[in-house]
Amino acid sequence: MTEAASQIRPDAQVAPRAGVTSVVIVAADSGEVLAQCVERVLASNAALEVIIVDNDTRDGSVARIATRYAGDPRFYFVYNAANLGFGTGCNRGAASARGDALLFLNPDCLIERDTIERLRSVLSADASIGVVGAIQIGANGRVDPASRRRDPLLRRALMSLSGLARFASRWSRLAGVELPPSSAAVDRVDAVSGALMLLPRAVFARIGGFDESYFLHCEDLDLCRRVRDAGYAAVCANGVRVAHAKGGSSRHRPLFVAWHKHRGMWRWFGKFDPAARNPLLRGLVFTGIWTAFGLKVPLLLLRRALLARSA
Repeated sequence: MTEAASQIRPDAQVAPRAGVTSVVIVAADSGEVLAQCVERVLASNAALEVIIVDNDTRDGSVARIATRYAGDPRFYFVYNAANLGFGTGCNRGAASARGDALLFLNPDCLIERDTIERLRSVLSADASIGVVGAIQIGANGRVDPASRRRDPLLRRALMSLSGLARFASRWSRLAGVELPPSSAAVDRVDAVSGALMLLPRAVFARIGGFDESYFLHCEDLDLCRRVRDAGYAAVCANGVRVAHAKGGSSRHRPLFVAWHKHRGMWRWFGKFDPAARNPLLRGLVFTGIWTAFGLKVPLLLLRRALLARSA
């Protein structure tokens, strides 16, 4: 059942299987939430396969899944000798997918029995849709703002930080990054969260998958932007809700995660924000991003020490 990461599943090169969703889960020391995530996926009423990409997991969580479901034809495992990052892991999983749609799912996301079916119905209802997400509910019971958002352009970030965004709601071009709640069943948005996103396999292939220059964070913003640039829409299915515990594998590496988050922010800014063409603004943003990271380091180190002590 296991294959080297450099090998692509032989039958993944044939025509995709219509109606089958390839659920790609990238795991990196994800703990017990991975088993819960997989159980929820298998309870789905949709036709699917499960591709687990092991980014050098050391906690035994992937091995337990492989043992438990040994011989189950719905499973395929990709083993990486190192943690290659989220986007690269997703790309390697997608390369071995056989379905006509790809669902990228975080190990700490728990879907419902009808989640995949409902997301696929959104895709099938409109051929112009290239990626669809859902409303994610955190452990605190609140909606995660990352479920549906605008591009984090500099002007929008400044509007949000200054508090002026609340006065600019009539001019969405200037308003902040977060989108207000909506009563619509489906909304066109700039981006959905990479913790759960469904794409037609053909669209994913057309845009070249995830940009592997990101390691963790902002690669979902990048992918959604390129989906839109290719002429497709990014939408959020507001009626579909998914529990997202958040941080199953990253909670124990806060400094590592913060570094890559700020690095991702810088890369996205340089690729897509018109403000990056201005050398002065580019320099100010670079300084701001890494100053913000530097100010967080003492707190992150303290958090890491407390986690190590509790462990």
